[in-house]
Amino acid sequence: MITMKNVIKEGNPLLHEVSVDVNLPLSNEDENILRQMIEYIRESIKEENQDNPEYRPAVGLAAPQLGIMKKMIAIIAPDENYVEHELFLINPKIISYSEELTYLKGGEGCLSVDRPCDAVILRPKRTTFDSYFYDYETREIIKNRIKLKGYLSVVFNHEYDHLKGILFVDKVNKDNPYYVPENATPVIFKGEKIEENEEKS
Repeated sequence: MITMKNVIKEGNPLLHEVSVDVNLPLSNEDENILRQMIEYIRESIKEENQDNPEYRPAVGLAAPQLGIMKKMIAIIAPDENYVEHELFLINPKIISYSEELTYLKGGEGCLSVDRPCDAVILRPKRTTFDSYFYDYETREIIKNRIKLKGYLSVVFNHEYDHLKGILFVDKVNKDNPYYVPENATPVIFKGEKIEENEEKS
């Protein structure tokens, strides 16, 4: 079982290496790693584990964060309407992304970064990608193309960056950490107060 002791941290050079494609069909070892990544996320958000130092709540985890330089990502995250989505990805490849940008008003976090980082991290508002999708229950693998938007696009791009050896803190605008260009609007969850100049849908 994966716990926080297995997650490598900022400063480890492996976090800045580029991952390689996973051979298919999955080896038993690779499938076991992916399943443990999924199980970590599920355990991390359970109420009984909120004070457990072996877990930090997560919506995504990439294999490089475990020091495994392979293109595998596990995501369990809500959209802006609080509908949960499970994306267990093997060898994802971005096909296109929007010029419109988005960001999280509270900033991003990462299991591999222990220090606070209060900054605007700009991400594509919409992202289209191809990937092999893993079904946890049936263990089937199906290739598909999917488009994500808003919060899910942010989460996916955060994890996809890990496959390229990039941490979110690497993307901070050092001249102006809070700079928001005209083509960027924040992620707004249903029921959140919408500030002036923020998108209303």
